[in-house]
This record gives sequence, structure tokens and C-alpha cells, in this order.
Amino acid sequence: MNNSVTNTARLLGAGLRALLVLTLVTGVIYPLVVTGIAQGLFHDKANGSEIKADGKVVGSSLIGQSYNLPLKKGQDTPDPDLKWFQGRPVNGLGANSVNTQYKLILSGATNLSADSGAVNGKCPDKPADKTLCAQVLAAKAAVVKDNSVPGYTVKPADVPADAVTSSGSGLDPAISPEYAELQVHRVAAENGLAVAQVEKLVKEHTQGRTLGFIGEPQVNVLELNIALKDLVAKK
Repeated sequence: MNNSVTNTARLLGAGLRALLVLTLVTGVIYPLVVTGIAQGLFHDKANGSEIKADGKVVGSSLIGQSYNLPLKKGQDTPDPDLKWFQGRPVNGLGANSVNTQYKLILSGATNLSADSGAVNGKCPDKPADKTLCAQVLAAKAAVVKDNSVPGYTVKPADVPADAVTSSGSGLDPAISPEYAELQVHRVAAENGLAVAQVEKLVKEHTQGRTLGFIGEPQVNVLELNIALKDLVAKK
């Protein structure tokens, strides 16, 4: 009997010591080491890829933002504020309807198939509502209308794909250089700037492919609009 109690106590003691050691290693030492390495080697990314303006954090380079006018009475969706560069559509985003204490934006895609609303592989002039074709054609018409200014007319064929389609997350922070360049004349006119000035901003904020071959060239919309704000302030 005594031997049984002794063995049990010894096993319990060994288990307790193992628990304490593993808790210390995996719950304290390991997280501190990983955090230290991340802060030392990847400080910016470890802290959320923050973007600052005027000494304040205004967003993240990984999450897109909307640049819209205040919602008017009777509107379901606000109109875009045309003095700013606009990002990709956000058709896939949802809203939190469970815990309404906080206003949340839920990331997501439209989950519409590539041929949603298409007839014989093409979008008809009047596709069914709430189909991908309907969203794309409406977005294309808006891009053409919003970016056509005196002396510069946008043609439907000039509109790039990322201007009319949302990303898989709905939070894509970047647009293609083609879409940014398409908006240059409108942004210049809305802000009283020379087209050459705005074109220079776009070129300065165009990022090449990662490592020279991964992905596509892109323009971070938030960073570009911060630079635009600074340029307008100097006007």
C-alpha cells in the first residue's frame, strides 16, 4: 500500500514538474523569443504594417479603405468622393448582425461564379440583378462616367478588370497602375492640380513585382492618397 502511494505521489510530482517546465518554455520563453525576433527583424510587419500621416496611424498597408461622401437620406450606398483615388469594388464585404455593440466589417467574396448572369459566355446588355455581370457592367459604367472629364474621355475598353471586380477578401489595399492612371485626370481636375503632378505621384507610388517576378505591379491606394493630400496642401 505504501509503495502504491509513493509511486502515485512520484508520478504526480513528475507530471507537475513537466507541466511547469512546458508552461514556462511554451507559454513564456518561446513567445518572448518569437516576439523579440519579429520586433527586431520585421518591426513594421509585426505591428500590422501601419501607415502613419501627421504622426498618427491612419491605416494599414494590408487593408483597403473606402473614400466615400457621407451617406445621403434615402441612399443605400454612398457616392464615391471623386477628389480621391478609388480602390477596388467591395461587393463581398458584409456587416456584423450578431454583436451590434461594435460596428464591424466582415471580409469576404461575392461567391458568384465567373459566368454569373452571362448568356453564351458573354454578359448581355441587361443582365439579371445581383449577378456578376450586373455588378461588372454597373461598375464599368460608373468608372467611365466618374473619370471622364473635359478634355479626357474614358472608353469602356480602357477600364481594367480590377476597377470592376472585387478581390477575394474585399479588402484589397492596392490597384493596378492602369487603374490608377485612368483616375489621374479626374483627380487632377477635382483638386485643381496639373495632370503631370498627379501622374508623377502615381509613378512614385507604383510598386514592382515582389523579388522581380512574383505578382503584378500595384499601387497602394492609401499611401497614394496620403501623398495626394500633402500635394494639395502645398498648392
